[in-house]
Amino acid sequence: MTGAHQTLSLLLFSGFVAVTLGITTWVSRRRRGSAEEFYAGGRLFSPMENGFAVTGDYVSAASFLGVTGLIALYGYDGLLYAVGFLVAWLVVLFLVAELVRNVGRFTLADVVAARMSERPVRIAAGTSSVTVSLLYLVAQMVGAGSLVALLLGRTSGAAQVWTVIGVGALMVIYVTLGGMRATTWIQIVKAVLLLSGTVALTVLVMVRFHGDVDRLLITAAQRSGHGEAFLAPGLKYGGSWTARLDFISLGVALVLGTAGLPHILSRFYTVPTARAARRSAVWSIGLIGGFYLMAIVLGFGAAAVVGPEAVRRSNEAGNTAVPLLALDLGGGAGSTGGTVLFAVVAAVAFATILAVVAGITLASSASVAHDLYASLRRSRGDGPGEVAVARFAAAGIGLAAIALGLLARDLNVAFLVGLAFAVAASANLPVLLYSLFWRAFTTRGAVWAVYGGLVPALGLVLLSPVVSGSPGSFFPDVDFQYFPLQNPGLVSIPLGFLAGWLGTVTSDEAADEAKYAETEVRSLTGAGAV
Repeated sequence: MTGAHQTLSLLLFSGFVAVTLGITTWVSRRRRGSAEEFYAGGRLFSPMENGFAVTGDYVSAASFLGVTGLIALYGYDGLLYAVGFLVAWLVVLFLVAELVRNVGRFTLADVVAARMSERPVRIAAGTSSVTVSLLYLVAQMVGAGSLVALLLGRTSGAAQVWTVIGVGALMVIYVTLGGMRATTWIQIVKAVLLLSGTVALTVLVMVRFHGDVDRLLITAAQRSGHGEAFLAPGLKYGGSWTARLDFISLGVALVLGTAGLPHILSRFYTVPTARAARRSAVWSIGLIGGFYLMAIVLGFGAAAVVGPEAVRRSNEAGNTAVPLLALDLGGGAGSTGGTVLFAVVAAVAFATILAVVAGITLASSASVAHDLYASLRRSRGDGPGEVAVARFAAAGIGLAAIALGLLARDLNVAFLVGLAFAVAASANLPVLLYSLFWRAFTTRGAVWAVYGGLVPALGLVLLSPVVSGSPGSFFPDVDFQYFPLQNPGLVSIPLGFLAGWLGTVTSDEAADEAKYAETEVRSLTGAGAV
């Protein structure tokens, strides 16, 4: 797009940025500066508000851009991401949401440290939380680069680089100035925009095919170049035993990973009670479920209307399938309707990215300040306050995410998030479940559970086709891949649980029965919860 149409796109695209910066500025003038205000927004949000905010935090570029792109390119096999992301919320609802809100205060480490020796547990859990957050941030940066490059009419080069840098700068501003309160309202606005835009596109797709789902699927299969194989399992994860194991590994990581994501767990601290946390989880399941049902329609719609080859020409990983679909549904390139619809979808997608990166950055900076820094300060005396450290940490995390985002800008965003889910399920979920449900669990078991999942997960990724030895890897010109799977979850998740068990049974210390009893009562009843 060029000329007046591109100008219109950029103006609409810039509107959301202005609105969110306005929200951040308004909130920054009203904040009290306390840790509870910065980390948890004063715990003043209702279940419905938090449900929308959780939706805004969870439905990321991986879902809106990546999942739809994978469905457009690979058909049935792309559905695994949509199903996995949604089913994961049942684990959160039934095992995590209410208990975490009762036992913890601001971070994952609070839950584990409630009955363990604080310092080693906080250092381990804080390190893991920051690592998972960085992996998740990389995916959002890649999505932002692909989106704005397409908006500017450039599919590579300087446009992507400067977009990644700009998103990193914006997320640091949101977190340092507004804290959790501003981040939550940005996520609520984003969720409303995302759901509205998705509904509109879904209606337009169904109108194009006269409400006939069979016709939509048949057309998508015909344009895919794969025929009926496009609608059957195996196009991406079929054939060799390696691909099939990758399919299983990815599914396990997606289903179990959500309950270990730091930015999702921190959302349950923004409501006043555990009952409100559970109700907000129910709200989010309904909203997220509706979104993923529509994302499936959009993915097949992109395959049927735009065609996989056109999607690949724009972005090899498929990240631009939905914006291209919007352009076509609105009347095509050069038409005012197509330009406006494209710009609206681009703004929604960018809102998605900004809201998610703000939430992740806030959660990871909280881990740095509340877990890592606070543990060191207790042993070394006084230092700067936690909130001040959290703001500095947000800047450092933003720089790291920018660097990694530039390195990985040619990979599919849903695939990158799958790696973050695998690390979260390997390192965070075992220690969280053991702490809540295993009476004999010890401090050594907690530390071993974190590192026993984190180190193998990262090591296997480094030795996998994701990093080297394949055309779409980080370093395609070198080859040091020794682990055949692209997602390490099938191996690293059991290792995390095994390490936690082994550390506990070999530990010299006995579990503190009184602390466990206190934690159990608090988790189930809320008595003594903050």
